[in-house]
Amino acid sequence: MPKWGYSITEGELDPEKTVKASGRELRVSHKSAREICKTIKGMKLIQAKRYLEDVMVKKRPVPFRRFKKKGGHRHGLEKAFAGRYPVKAAKHILKVLEGAEANAEYKGLDTERLRIIHASAYPGMKIKRYMPRAFGRASPKFETLCHIEVALEERPETGEEL
Repeated sequence: MPKWGYSITEGELDPEKTVKASGRELRVSHKSAREICKTIKGMKLIQAKRYLEDVMVKKRPVPFRRFKKKGGHRHGLEKAFAGRYPVKAAKHILKVLEGAEANAEYKGLDTERLRIIHASAYPGMKIKRYMPRAFGRASPKFETLCHIEVALEERPETGEEL
């Protein structure tokens, strides 16, 4: 059984106020997952869950800042113009967020005050397959899996709301 590490170190986290969750070797696009994680980082947990549900019903787009070549513009984006609706990646990231929320409830943290302090997605292993072609040749058909990590922190209540 492998021991998975996190890209955020234990020294940066207060164990009484933070929780972590991860999804490993998920069959989603690491490019879409990266853009979603960059967008939801810093949001409150409730706000991020609502955002991901809106992405899944294609109400709100995810801004694509890095992987945006030939990407169409979407209405409602402020800093980036290219955007998409990565439904499958949003569904998997929502599952990881719900796992982190369950970890927070188990620890006794207030789920209303949780904020996403770390969200990252990066490529995992490749599933290598080959498609037979004419004249005895073969074409590669590789699929890259994805790791998703989320860390939440309980913040003290402030007067302002986002």
